[in-house]
Amino acid sequence: MSKKEEYVRKPEWLKIKLNTNEHYTGLKKMMREKNLHTVCEEAKCPNIHECWAVRRTATFMILGDTCTRACRFCAVKTGLPTELDWAEPERVADSVVLMNLKHVVVTAVARDDLKDGGSAVFAETVLAIRRKNPFTSIEVLPSDMGGVYENLETLMNAKPDILNHNIETVRRLSDRVRARAKYERSLEFLRRAKEMQPQIPTKSSLMIGLGETREEIIETMDDLRANNVDIMTIGQYLQPSKKHLKVEKYYTPEEFAEFKEIALSKGFSHCEAGPLVRSSYHADEQVNAAAKKKQLDGEKAMNA
Repeated sequence: MSKKEEYVRKPEWLKIKLNTNEHYTGLKKMMREKNLHTVCEEAKCPNIHECWAVRRTATFMILGDTCTRACRFCAVKTGLPTELDWAEPERVADSVVLMNLKHVVVTAVARDDLKDGGSAVFAETVLAIRRKNPFTSIEVLPSDMGGVYENLETLMNAKPDILNHNIETVRRLSDRVRARAKYERSLEFLRRAKEMQPQIPTKSSLMIGLGETREEIIETMDDLRANNVDIMTIGQYLQPSKKHLKVEKYYTPEEFAEFKEIALSKGFSHCEAGPLVRSSYHADEQVNAAAKKKQLDGEKAMNA
């Protein structure tokens, strides 16, 4: 099948409007000057033009641009990293100042080559942003750090505003879709994060279109809620290259709307669901929704 035929068969709602205004080009220039990486670029996020050009937000990807895992859905480069840049946290914090961000998302490649999984640099990045941008809310999106919970504790002690760790897919498909990561370990990672810092909202993302059933999607929602996850995002899997897993189904916007209603009915404080939704999509709105729900729950408890 040619590239043209492959494009034509994609639904109309997956067409992306490109916007390369001065905000987009300026942000791209700044990232290169600061020697910073973004998951927006590395993972070929479909929302990069909206976020960079219109919303002026970005998701920083720290610990380099080379991941030690080779997940079958992900476009990020894989291999064996050779460097650990301790100056990176300050550069990220400086960039947040320049961008005047109200909310920032910090993710990272998996660094299974490091004993601490990169948690020390992660924590330093949170602290540097907090020091230079005291009114900016901070969301972190780490890997499972090999299931070493001392590493998670290092990150949680830095007290980000949201801890985000992606379940990615349903239980049945997890071993085929993800490399090294385990479904149950991700659930435990999220549960332990909440136990370490109960006041910090937790979040997870599910991509669909890999062959899962409707029932499995709902089961994943239940698994996340059973482990006290507050926020959920649901998006369409898009095949980044021919070597990655194929798309088994394109869900309609109406189906995503239904999944959002189901998620909210199960007690998530916020759910973003749509064909182009990714883990960090409209993250600033999600932190506000989580804070509002926390306030309402507190008022209900006082009045009970």
